[in-house]
Amino acid sequence: MKRTTGAIGAVVAALTVLAPTAAAKDGDIEAAGTCTRATTSELKLGDEDGAIEVEFEVDQNRNGVRWVVTLHRNGVLVGTRSRVTRGPSGSLEVRFVARNGLGADRFVARAARVGERCVARASFA
Repeated sequence: MKRTTGAIGAVVAALTVLAPTAAAKDGDIEAAGTCTRATTSELKLGDEDGAIEVEFEVDQNRNGVRWVVTLHRNGVLVGTRSRVTRGPSGSLEVRFVARNGLGADRFVARAARVGERCVARASFA
């Protein structure tokens, strides 16, 4: 078995401690989005005292880029927000709280900037 040098092991240990972990609460729904370029996006739905908490994250790895985010629930606009990507990772997050209707609620989140678009879809029952 090969051993890593002390310096490499220390860097790996430091990155493991510093890197944030994504842990969803029980019952949360997470869906990866698709983007037209190298950007990534993710939609997360969860219970918020009988309503639905909706979080949409866009990670572009570049700070200072303005995006316009829209959220639709069952085809009806919930809201629109404008956000700018920020450090340290060049990402943005938009949070909405929507009422929980009868049956399944289908959410579509979209983010757009000049020359690029992201979309993610998920349902919450």
